Amino acid sequence: MKNNDFKDVVFNRHSVREFDKDYKIEREEMLQILEEATKAPSSVNLQPWRFVIVETEEGKDKLRPIIKFNTKQNDSSSAMILIFGDMKCYEKTDEIYSQAVEAGYMNEDDKNKSVELFNQVYKSFSKEEMNDVVKIDSSLMAMQLMLVARAHGYDTNPIGGFEKDQLAEAFGLDPNRYVPVMIVAIGKAAYTAHKSPRLDVKDITDFK
Repeated sequence: MKNNDFKDVVFNRHSVREFDKDYKIEREEMLQILEEATKAPSSVNLQPWRFVIVETEEGKDKLRPIIKFNTKQNDSSSAMILIFGDMKCYEKTDEIYSQAVEAGYMNEDDKNKSVELFNQVYKSFSKEEMNDVVKIDSSLMAMQLMLVARAHGYDTNPIGGFEKDQLAEAFGLDPNRYVPVMIVAIGKAAYTAHKSPRLDVKDITDFK
């Protein structure tokens, strides 16, 4: 049963670094979690996030030398969710906006104008600009993913410490197209996670 207590989901989400090794998340539920996570916003709705779910022993063996000091999460989690940003996400612009037409959100003429404009803009981006776009969008989704996981009764750990130049190729992706954003370990916590301190918001905020 899903947890619909907003405060519990948001304020009791904590990073977990060791999970119940014997607990596995069914693929159907994993896909449901990802579907809910991908309701997150993205620039002109191009949804640049792409996933590789590492859940088998073979997959985890492949990931282990790439994951640096995060092997405990790799070895105990139900799965390691590899999140990549697609540097050519604009290739799905027509597919995405055609769905908007089918749903009655826009007409065909507006769709064609949007597709033409957004393809032109995205193709004009430098590699650095495109890298920023896909990482910002995918990070928004990753945060939503962790909250959705919490609502489903699971714990997570966002991981940025890994060999970023090796990850895509190790799992059969084009490293020039798919930029690693982060890895999210997911599963049932093996211990009760504690809260962590936060800076006083008054010290890090200015009103002008």
